[in-house]
Amino acid sequence: MYLAAEEGGNILLPPVAEIIVGLVAFGLVLFVLSKFVFPRMETMYQARVDAIEGGIKRAEAAQAEANQLLEQYRAQLAEARTDAAKIRDDARADAEGIRQDILAKAREESDRIIAAGKEQLAAERATIVRELRAEVGAIAVDLASRIVGESLADEARRKGTVDRFLNDLESTGAR
Repeated sequence: MYLAAEEGGNILLPPVAEIIVGLVAFGLVLFVLSKFVFPRMETMYQARVDAIEGGIKRAEAAQAEANQLLEQYRAQLAEARTDAAKIRDDARADAEGIRQDILAKAREESDRIIAAGKEQLAAERATIVRELRAEVGAIAVDLASRIVGESLADEARRKGTVDRFLNDLESTGAR
């Protein structure tokens, strides 16, 4: 420091030779940077921008595809719900039809059983009436023989008398 002051120069300004060497070195560094480093940095920067923009575009495309798939899924879900409702309604209708068929068959079977029972009762009634006629006839003949005091031995006559009597009773009861 004392040297620069003793020479009589300004200590704030460096010597001109140093300024020229500094400018040449700066120019050389600037040339190397602009020729080799900056283009490489620009290429890497552009690749990075492309990667980011490509990633964003891919993300947007994936988002659009996901939204499309979601809409398809919702449409399929709505269709499946509609189909399920239709199947349930069809099943209910089928069940009601089956129920009506079973009820109709049960009514037919019930009517058939009742008719068979009525026929059986009518047949048993006719059998009982025949048996009672024969018994009543025998008792009436026996009673009439005791009252009259003589035997009513003639079977054909006795049967005709008893039948006439019972027919008269039925015709009187029917009125």
